[in-house]
Amino acid sequence: MEEYSFLNLIKSHRDLTALSTVELNVLAAEIRHFLIEKVSAAGGHLASNLGAVELTIALHRVFDTRKDRIIFDVGHQSYVHKILTGRISGFDRLRKIDGLSGFMRPQESVCDPCITGHASNSVSVALGMARARTLLNQDYSVVAVIGDGALTGGMAYEALNDAGESGEPLIVILNDNERSISKNVGAIATHLEKLRLRPKYLEKKSNFHRIMGMTGAGKVIDKSMTKGKDAVKRFFLKPTIFENMGFTYLGPVDGHDISTLEYLLNFAKTLHRPVLIHAKTVKGSGYTFSEEHPDTFHGVAAFDPKTGVPLCKKRESFSSVFGDELCEIAKRDKRVVAITAAMEHGTGLEGFACGFPERFFDVGIAEEHAVAMAAGMARQGLVPVCAIYSSFLQRAYDMLIHDVSIDPVHVVFAVDRAGLVGEDGATHHGVFDVGFLRQIPGMTVLCPSNFNELRSMMRSAIFDMNGAVAVRYPRGCEWDFVTDTSKQTVSVIGEGKDCAVIAYGTMVNAARDAARLAKEVGINCKVVKLNRISPLPKEEILQALDGISHIVVPEDCVRGGCVGEEISTFFDQNKSNLPKIDLINHGNDFVTYGSIDELHRRIGLDTEGIYSMIVKV
Repeated sequence: MEEYSFLNLIKSHRDLTALSTVELNVLAAEIRHFLIEKVSAAGGHLASNLGAVELTIALHRVFDTRKDRIIFDVGHQSYVHKILTGRISGFDRLRKIDGLSGFMRPQESVCDPCITGHASNSVSVALGMARARTLLNQDYSVVAVIGDGALTGGMAYEALNDAGESGEPLIVILNDNERSISKNVGAIATHLEKLRLRPKYLEKKSNFHRIMGMTGAGKVIDKSMTKGKDAVKRFFLKPTIFENMGFTYLGPVDGHDISTLEYLLNFAKTLHRPVLIHAKTVKGSGYTFSEEHPDTFHGVAAFDPKTGVPLCKKRESFSSVFGDELCEIAKRDKRVVAITAAMEHGTGLEGFACGFPERFFDVGIAEEHAVAMAAGMARQGLVPVCAIYSSFLQRAYDMLIHDVSIDPVHVVFAVDRAGLVGEDGATHHGVFDVGFLRQIPGMTVLCPSNFNELRSMMRSAIFDMNGAVAVRYPRGCEWDFVTDTSKQTVSVIGEGKDCAVIAYGTMVNAARDAARLAKEVGINCKVVKLNRISPLPKEEILQALDGISHIVVPEDCVRGGCVGEEISTFFDQNKSNLPKIDLINHGNDFVTYGSIDELHRRIGLDTEGIYSMIVKV
């Protein structure tokens, strides 16, 4: 590893507090250089970490994460935290199987207080920890670091509302790298913002409250003066939303000024109440390419750090094909609208947003709202297509049932990132939607195996079907099976009499390749391809199997609610010719992070794993 003046020396809170202001600025520059070097080689979340370097240094100077609890919302920006807590050597295996996680992970370090990965929950978790501290009479600080993007999620406001009313000592850092919320305007606001941040003002204010609190009469005077000051402030200023919720609001502050941040954090600790510090940061700070294109450099594959250009040429993906096809569909029918939850680029909808801006709706990190809004649109005559990652659609499960399905309306769900997604790990794998979507009465679930099928299934879902329709597809590119069999619910793509593999989605590729290997050793294996997994076409499956006595069902999902379970139950209830059925799936375990190929190999969902099961049965 490259030699640095200070970076290699930082292992703990004590090491960090020994540095001077000048040394801290050098450390910040070294951290940025290190992040660019490592993330450009392995991929990961870059811009969010570059923007939070000074903020994280200040937090680690004021708080000792071995006992104090700091929760980074989502956790995209936790790389700096990992560097400062002795995990710098693990960055060579960042997000690789059995390596360093890209998010906070308690199994990795006592300094990680909880798992992270999804947005808008940090204040809720932090308040729970603060209340536990109070009830157990313990002594530690609790801090939630939440971005302005995560504040588009309603859960954040539920937590802020409760936390402000609770009075619990809790610090919330608003890492604002784009825009303010409840921004103060006018000369008085500008004056008071500067005044609030003056160290001498804060020090005198703190000392005044401390002295007045020594006597009963002083407490009365202090309380009266505070009420009077608040009344004057409300007269001249519109209070921030955070003050209305019960927080002491400090800011805005330069989120790249370590000294000021450190002072405010220490001052916030002395208040012993809910405090929100509003820090203005620049996403991607310190690296020209990420500053100019923060969205592009939010999550990146390996790239050339000198040019910012990806090392691998971008290929057509299921997401991009979906976006292109939806544009073509929208040209045919003006009722078609697109909805996403802060994932315009991730879901391939940038072209739709450009071509049909009045029919494109990005609701922010608010999946529940997206689904309920789609239901309202559908009820009034539109045809909404809701594009959401599988793991994030979990958050809208209630709305799928309550708003879309009970009194059914026609909403199409483009369920992106279905199955394992790779390096982001358990919080992002799309392995639960097969079970929870198939449980919903009236829900149709289609599974394309290639780009051609995705196109035809989207057209069918929009123009030919009613009620809720989910088209689920994986992250990345198609494999070598490119025949469009979507006109049939069940199709046979490989003949055999000895046994059968039943597969859907891109699992069809590994199933077909495994059957070819089996044929080389004298086993003739039929491959039965499902294009629809809900409602499950049981009779068509029975006809396709044609009396075969051994069946293997590989699925890139958890066992609960999987297709193989329903097939097993179906045969069990119809006792005649009961076949032996072996399931290959994720069982009841969470899957770690790593490349998709490595994870499939470990689980047995690759070609070799399916082939081994065929030979076994």
